[in-house]
Parts: sequence; structure tokens; C-alpha cells
Amino acid sequence: MTKRLKVNSPYDGHLISEIDLDDADRIESVLETAYQLAKDHDKILPVPRRIEILEKTADLVHAKAEEFARQSAEEGGKPLMDSRIELARAIQGIREAAQSIRQLTGHEIPMNLTASSMNRMALTIREPIGVVAAISAFNHPFNLIVHQVIPAVAVGCPVIVKPARSTPLSCLNLVKCLYEAGLPEEWCQAVVCESSLAEKLVTDPRVAFFSFIGSGEVGWKLRSRLAPGTRCALEHGGAAPVIVDHDADLEDALPLLAKGGFYHAGQVCVSVQKVFVHEKIVDKFSKQLVKLAEKLVVGDPTDEKTEVGPLIQENEVDRIDQWVKEAKKKGAKILTGGKKIGTTCYAPTVILNPSDKAMVSTHEIFGPVINIYSFKDRIEAIERANLTPFSFQAAVFTQSIDTALDTAKRINAATVMINDHTAFRVDWMPFGGRKASGLGIGGILPTMMEMTEEKLLVFRSKLI
Repeated sequence: MTKRLKVNSPYDGHLISEIDLDDADRIESVLETAYQLAKDHDKILPVPRRIEILEKTADLVHAKAEEFARQSAEEGGKPLMDSRIELARAIQGIREAAQSIRQLTGHEIPMNLTASSMNRMALTIREPIGVVAAISAFNHPFNLIVHQVIPAVAVGCPVIVKPARSTPLSCLNLVKCLYEAGLPEEWCQAVVCESSLAEKLVTDPRVAFFSFIGSGEVGWKLRSRLAPGTRCALEHGGAAPVIVDHDADLEDALPLLAKGGFYHAGQVCVSVQKVFVHEKIVDKFSKQLVKLAEKLVVGDPTDEKTEVGPLIQENEVDRIDQWVKEAKKKGAKILTGGKKIGTTCYAPTVILNPSDKAMVSTHEIFGPVINIYSFKDRIEAIERANLTPFSFQAAVFTQSIDTALDTAKRINAATVMINDHTAFRVDWMPFGGRKASGLGIGGILPTMMEMTEEKLLVFRSKLI
């Protein structure tokens, strides 16, 4: 008997849909289908056809954007106002992939520089890497799938995608649009399965590239079990640090930081988490951030007015509450929040001066909590910000270009925002973490590059 997966609302638990769970036979079938496609170069879809499919897919998603945004909000808990933005980004990402195919170019390697290299010409070309297996996360249930699936389609790789079991419907919506746009179904196969089967999928030697978005614990574990030769890209979380110096424009900075910290209830890998504020302005900063936090509307993500929705699971609400209480026990001051709202939501919380050893300081919170740390010396603040094993996106707020550049140089991050929050992203920019935060570089074109391999061609002729 086929097992069924119930997709429930993280807000009130109502049943949204039921879908079949894939079994081991289905996993084997999709793997073999994809592998046989990847082996046969004559079956690769021509570039003009891929571009046509992607452009039509973008048009189809655009036409259904409101429907998809509402479904995304319902199954994932991201407020509707933000889910609409996610869908707009997804459409842009699909179009970006179609336009970026022309940038998948090789280059000439100089020859005729030595006696042994005379009468030769060399150049490189890029080829699809092979079968792509992608495991995705719940927090951006449509756009994350775009970033893992669309680049594979663009470069000519068969792709197998497994969405989070809590948010599979958005993934299935995108895949259906690809099919409707003319992509043969064997080129993009979605599977919804148990974690044990997902591990068998990605560790199979027929997989050439593994794309993972999710927890570091799972991602690094899976990487250690990949078959020899399988390449991978991992996108994990962080504890996004921000330095707010004494000359920062607080009127400009505070709304940005509040949005960056409480957006999607803090369930974002680059969510504002650790804000180091100069002691001269920390009182003013704290009071104004509290005011912003207390004005936020928390509740049903499908309501037009909601700004902060639920956590994806009730046990996440309990975990965050425990971490906040631990911070208070270790001497931190809870300026606002610090309490559950029902069983699925948590009040936007601001904590002042938690211990550097508290869980809220050492781990990714992944909840609507912003920590404020008062500092006197900026260099020491940066050193504290660099203590965690994570290194993703960071930010500095200052009106001094020297301070901005010096901070950007010293802080350990893959990306440093100047006078902007850490959660800023556009889909064509490089995106990835250092240290435990991940491996490889995301973004539409960077992912397309990683899903292709360079081949060198050397021509020998007496006429060269």
C-alpha cells in the first residue's frame, strides 16, 4: 500500500493536501531514467529549445503567481506579503537562467609559446556535468526550487528534486509549469520521500552533482557519504552579525534590521541575529528596535496584514523559547517578546547583552529573535562576531567609508553589506557561506557554472 503524506498548515494545522510518498522502486526508476539521459549526448535538448522552455515557464509562473504565493504562504508559513515577493523573485530567476546560457562560454588557451606547443591551438568548452540531485528546504518553498532545478534545466542536466516534506506543493507547482512549457518529464523528476530514501538517492554513484539547502548537520553528513567523483554545493545557515557604529543613521538602519531579523519569523539562513551596537547609541537603538518589534502583526500567514507568521513546527517554538529563557538565566535582559503566541507562533523578541556562550549567541536561532550586544571597541566587537563556526552574510552600519571598508576586511563573511541588512539578496548575485555555513557558490549563473564541466580541446595542424 502506498504511503500518503499529509501536508498541513504550520499555523493552525488544517489539512491542505495529501500526496503519495515515493518508495524505493520509484527512487530507482527516476535515477536510472536520469542516468540514461545524461549518458546519451544526442538526447540533450538544443539550447534554443531550453531557452524557449524557460521563457515559457516564467510566463506560466507569472500568470499563476498569486495562486502560487497563497499556496506557498499556506504550506510554509511565510506571510503572504513576502510570499508574493518570493514569487516575483522566482520569475526573475527563471528568466535570468534563460539569459545566462549565453555566458556559459569557454576560452582560448595560448599555444605556440614554446617549441613543443608549436602548430597547436587550444580552447575550452563547457558540458553538462550529468545527473543533478537536489534536496531543498521549507523556508522559501518556491524560489529555492528555482535555484536548484532551473540552472540544471538551463545547462542540459537531468535533475531529480526532493522538496521538504512540509512544503512539497510549491515544488510540484514549478515542475508542472516546466512540463506545461514543453520540458519532457524525464528531464525534471520530483520525488517526495522519507529521509532514508533521499540519502540513497544522493549517494548513488549515478549522481554527478548534489545540491543541498538545509541544516548543516544534515548537509555535511550527506557530503561525507557521496559517491567518489560526485560534486556538491551546500547551503546552510549562519548567525548573521551586524556592526552598528556610533555614527550610524539609526532612522535608516532600524527598519532594515527589524525586517532582516523578523522576516519569515527569522527562518532565513542570513537573518539578522547578532547586532553589535556602540555603547554611545545602544540605549536609543534598543528602545527604537523594541517599538518596531512590538508593532509587528503576528498570525495567520495568509492574512494580508500579517508580517510575522508561524514557525514551521511546534517543537521549533518550544526550542526557541528554551533558548531565550537560557539567555535570560545567564544574565541577558529580554527587552520585548520572549513568549509563545499560541502553539505555533513566537513573539518578535529583542535580547540585550546575552552571554557569548548562550545558545542564542553560539547557534543559529532560526526564529524571530534579535540579540543586541553593546560594545566600546569596534575591533573587539568584530572579534566577538567572528567567534561562531558560521560565516555567511554580515553587515556594517556607519557613515564613514574608512570604517565600512575596515570592518568589511576584518569580519569573517562571504558577503558584507554596507548600510543594509544581512538578508538582502538578488538572485543573480553570488550567494554562499564559508566555514560551516556551506560549500560552493549559489545564484543562478554561479550554479549553472557548477553544473557544467570544462573540457579542453587541443588542435594540431601544420597550418596553425
